[in-house]
Amino acid sequence: MTTHKLLFLPGDGIGPEVAREAEKVLRLLAQAGAGRFETEHDLVGGAAIDAHGVPVTDATVNLAAEADAVLFGSVGGPKWAGVRYEHRPEAGLLRLRKDLGLFANLRPAICYPALASASSLKPEIVEGLDILIVRELTGGVYFGEPKEIVTLENGEKRAVDTQVYTTGEIDRIARVAFELARKRRNKVSSAEKHNVMKSGVLWKEVVARIHAADYADVELEHVLADNCAMQLVRRPKQYDVIVTDNLFGDILSDAAAMLTGSLGMLPSASLGAEDASGRRAALYEPVHGSAPDIAGQGLANPLAMIGSLAMALRYSLGMGGIADRVEEAVAKVLNAGLRTRDIAAPGQNALGTAEMGDAVCAALTPLLQ
Repeated sequence: MTTHKLLFLPGDGIGPEVAREAEKVLRLLAQAGAGRFETEHDLVGGAAIDAHGVPVTDATVNLAAEADAVLFGSVGGPKWAGVRYEHRPEAGLLRLRKDLGLFANLRPAICYPALASASSLKPEIVEGLDILIVRELTGGVYFGEPKEIVTLENGEKRAVDTQVYTTGEIDRIARVAFELARKRRNKVSSAEKHNVMKSGVLWKEVVARIHAADYADVELEHVLADNCAMQLVRRPKQYDVIVTDNLFGDILSDAAAMLTGSLGMLPSASLGAEDASGRRAALYEPVHGSAPDIAGQGLANPLAMIGSLAMALRYSLGMGGIADRVEEAVAKVLNAGLRTRDIAAPGQNALGTAEMGDAVCAALTPLLQ
């Protein structure tokens, strides 16, 4: 049996707490004979700044490159609000994405039937929701140059962020979206702003060309990103796979996440290109932040981190059947009415972080027999 190498980077805030629950599930899988795993741990974000003066070290990046998958918790918090912009905790995550070539961010938005009432939208609008947002992660306005604030001759300041995309960057993310759609409901919605942005014009052109040449069997629609945001609130179940750039993907995926009732429920994957052996660098993380207001109190919802582990099993370790069982265990827990504070009804007794992890393991155990 292959031994899979995983690197845990718990980070800051609630990151270490939810990472512990994912490790608990991983240990159960190993004990049940479902797989063999070798784990390592290192620092990132504010924790790395405290220990090393930088948000991620070269050694940590090297460990991440050697791992079969990286499980990432969260970074940031008010403690590091005064550090230099280049050394902010989030810069550690950005460097990992850039150095590992993690260009494809997969953000599922799934509304479990048991949680439909927790959404801010009507249950009939979101029940059964299953969207996958494919966000380009290493290009666009977050990385484009120049990126600066300059003082003009009249004393005013001018801030510049540059939106840049190449044909190759758009081509490769479009192909990821089309390939994933073929395994789902066979529809891709490409979101951009070709009406006002030249990068949007190129984006639409490249996606349309790739579709016509290699993916004509997949339904394709082009949608303006602002309209897509509105439609996510109006009629979200019309979407299957949404492919979009770095900035719009950041916004649309957070909007889609809240349709499900809680950011604490949703995992994500960031994938690189396949090498000659079929291996790709990959980082998995919950979409929630570091939540410093509840850090250390045992209140955080670990289900997004456990879901991120399930995505790692599926996309990096070739263990799709085991990933299905982990996700089934999460659904069983929710169907049983167990909740953490963020998804509990008013007055409902809520489980703590470790208690929810224990509940998932209890539901998973018979599924592994």
